[in-house]
Amino acid sequence: MKTILKISLVSLISSGLSLMLFISFYETTPNRKLEQEISVTPVNYSRNSFVSNTEPFNFVEPANKSIGAVVHIKSISNSRTSGSYMDLILGNQKKSRIGTGSGVIVSPDGYVMTNNHVIENATTLEVTTNDNKRYIATLIATDPVTDIAVLKIDTDKELEYLYFGDSNEIQIGEWVLAIGNPFNLNSTVTAGIVSAKSRDLNERDSKNQSFIQTDAAVNMGNSGGALVNMKGELIGINTAITSISGGFEGYSFAIPSNIALKVFEDLIEYGSVKKGLIGIYGTPVTPDLVEQENLKLPEGVYIIDVQKGMGAEKAGLVEKDIITKIDGIEIKTFSDLTGYIESKRPGEVVIVEYFRDGKAKKTEVTLEVINQANFLRMTLENLSVEEKSNLNIKFGLKVIDSGDYLYEIEPNATLLRINDKNLNSIEDLRQFDLDNLKSMEYLSPEGDKERISFRQRYP
Repeated sequence: MKTILKISLVSLISSGLSLMLFISFYETTPNRKLEQEISVTPVNYSRNSFVSNTEPFNFVEPANKSIGAVVHIKSISNSRTSGSYMDLILGNQKKSRIGTGSGVIVSPDGYVMTNNHVIENATTLEVTTNDNKRYIATLIATDPVTDIAVLKIDTDKELEYLYFGDSNEIQIGEWVLAIGNPFNLNSTVTAGIVSAKSRDLNERDSKNQSFIQTDAAVNMGNSGGALVNMKGELIGINTAITSISGGFEGYSFAIPSNIALKVFEDLIEYGSVKKGLIGIYGTPVTPDLVEQENLKLPEGVYIIDVQKGMGAEKAGLVEKDIITKIDGIEIKTFSDLTGYIESKRPGEVVIVEYFRDGKAKKTEVTLEVINQANFLRMTLENLSVEEKSNLNIKFGLKVIDSGDYLYEIEPNATLLRINDKNLNSIEDLRQFDLDNLKSMEYLSPEGDKERISFRQRYP
């Protein structure tokens, strides 16, 4: 009997222990599974949320569309030089100087765009196409301010040419191709991205440049060549680099296609550029200006003064207004403003958005041609055809006010040349750097021709 009781008691205790162990295991197992799941679950779930595209960009299509329209330009100029003693006896001999660059065919009948500095002072222009056909080109017209020149080659067949793209639509970071003839390496294609827009390389001058900046390799001989987007559209004319060594160092600059197209059409139709202006003097908003004037906006163009009788005054713009947009294009710097306006013509209407006393406003401004300009403290005005005829001259600018200018140029004098370059209109004044003036020629009110020479400045 005692044996049976002992066995029963042991069995009961064993069953109880087994039940307790089972309950304990049942309750703790989910926690252990959760801990196990947490320990192996990835922390970053985003790695599986997309599939990366490792396929490289295909530059073949835009290159094939563009390369046939880019040409090699040889610029030949003849200059006289004194050589040997016999040359001096016989007279000065001519010596040819040859420069090279690039150009872009922009019409099937042979109009070619290039840089003015590529063909400047040339007596003969040779254009060689991508299929190795050589032509003698005719110079149609140039605009030194934007550094654009238009040539024409005559041929019986239609030529490959590039369509103009909309340079306002390009984005920073967008892929582009530069096509040209660096170091006479014909039909060279390089790739890069748009690094910046509306870049002014010299904010101290009066040219108000507005370049597209890229990191596509551009070197000597690329000037005048094409900058194209991935559709093979022309979005710029390669023009300049910034360099310490003289070669490419990672930055190149192109004239935006919208400006180039407008200049091209003006040169073809009128022989000169017709520039429409808003009629303001302005400066970009800077942190210092914000603090000084207690401005509410960190970006835009701050109006310093409004020109009388121009579109801005007629539209109601006044001093201290801050222009933020034109036709929906954001205006953050003064080169943003000038870059857009340079693609427009006199008579066109633009919608200007601006802030006044912290309130957003909008107005329509008609662009107009200004007839006067300030230069070296003088106020100058275009001469009429009748005035030129009376003076028996074909070019020159009328001096309205000589201001406090140091040299004795009186009112009603006629400024003829600067640095030996003829002055046809006040627009020509924009090409001169005040730090690089060499000479001026003018007619006094009495009709006497005078010349002023500037001393060379040395550091």
